Amino acid sequence: MYAPSTPSGACISGEQFSIRRGGAEATIAALAGALRVYRREGVDLVESFDAESTPPFASGILLAPWPNRVAGAVWDLDGAPQQLDVTEAATGNAIHGLLRNTGYRALAHETHAVTLAAEIFPQHGYGYRLTHTARYELDADGHLSVTQRLAHHASLGGGPAPAALGAHPFLRVGDVPTDDLRLTTSATTFLPVDAAMIPVGVEDAAGDMDFRAGRTLGGFRTDTAFSGLELDDDGRYHHRLDAPDGRGVELWADATCPYVHIFVTDKFPGREAAIAIEPMTAPANTFNTGEGLTWLAPGEELVARWGITSWL
Repeated sequence: MYAPSTPSGACISGEQFSIRRGGAEATIAALAGALRVYRREGVDLVESFDAESTPPFASGILLAPWPNRVAGAVWDLDGAPQQLDVTEAATGNAIHGLLRNTGYRALAHETHAVTLAAEIFPQHGYGYRLTHTARYELDADGHLSVTQRLAHHASLGGGPAPAALGAHPFLRVGDVPTDDLRLTTSATTFLPVDAAMIPVGVEDAAGDMDFRAGRTLGGFRTDTAFSGLELDDDGRYHHRLDAPDGRGVELWADATCPYVHIFVTDKFPGREAAIAIEPMTAPANTFNTGEGLTWLAPGEELVARWGITSWL
């Protein structure tokens, strides 16, 4: 059974894939496979954007074959510089992978789930042919899970492909101001960055960067990756936002995502502040540092799972 969707090309962000179950609904845009709407029991749990626009601040998009940035849009392959297209003009970096401006197609669309796919073809600085798929699914209680798969088919040189995955959801709890939310994450370390937003080491999470005991955001702004996460008894990492009224939302990720990027901005359209909690298999600049990087041989795939739960 197919859930309603708008015709391809009818919106700036492409076809809109709707799923519903357990008192929840979600809409995923074809553009970058972006989670455009997710609400449960009538409460918005992600920042939305108009279908007639592109995702502001990469809101809700999927990130492949790398999350965040590649420094100077260049990486080294066996001593040969690989020049990617510069997609962040202010820093000269390549940002958020190769599918940010690509439309995903539906492989399967049921009432409660949709599986989308997009192709990465050999191009400037990345001579590999891969397919990225993402299955968005609502469970019986309306909680959302996402399974991303990056499969390597072939390369110009016949060798393995560097690969990492991530996602860029902005979370919210209805109309509660973001500054009133309490952030809790188990991260013990964070990655400070230089002027071009490239990590320059690892430091202990302390003071303003320590959220292990939970802390209200209250004017805190950052664009930082965290590491040293602790798996819970369910084999997942948990990052939660609690509202003063007892409601809350949480992003969980499986063991393949030992990094989380926290982006708190006061520039998100229509909001005094907004927070992205981004699960990642590797941090920024992984193509150059190798930190968290996976090398996929033809026929292999990288799989990452994450989701959003809530208490309302």
